[in-house]
Formats: sequence, structure tokens, C-alpha cells
Amino acid sequence: MPFDLSPLTRLSCQLGERVVTDDEATRRGEFEYVDGSWSLSVFEVTDYTVVLCVRTPVGFRRFYGAIQADIESVEPTLEAAEDWQRRE
Repeated sequence: MPFDLSPLTRLSCQLGERVVTDDEATRRGEFEYVDGSWSLSVFEVTDYTVVLCVRTPVGFRRFYGAIQADIESVEPTLEAAEDWQRRE
């Protein structure tokens, strides 16, 4: 990823899937690496918390919890990265 965001809290696949599919979760953005091998989705799950879903080249999904303010601080870097593109 074009930014370093730590600390992140790794979530189990079951918990991450449950959290991002909850009615209260809102997809905030989705980005794809230019060669299509990686993708990153950002879900707002509380007023102060987001969950990142990273899809690896082999299709595994990894979920991470983060503080919303931390994501907001690196969002411009992600938007400006030439090798990551926002999905519509």
C-alpha cells in the first residue's frame, strides 16, 4: 500500500466479514492496484472506527480495524498514488 498505517488491529475473517456486511457499515471507498492483483476497501463501521479489507493476489481477504482519523490522514496519499485507482 502507498502508506504506512500503524497500529492496525487484525480481525479474523469471520469477524471482519460480519462487521463489513452489517447494516450499520458503510463502504467509504474501494481501490485497486493497477495490475488488478490487490484491492483495498474501506468501511466506516462506527463514528470513530473503520475496517480495511485487503484482497490479496490469490484471493484471500484480510481485515484490519483502524481509527477513522488515521485513515483520513493518509487518504490523500492513497488518492494521489499512481499505482492505486479508485473503483467506481
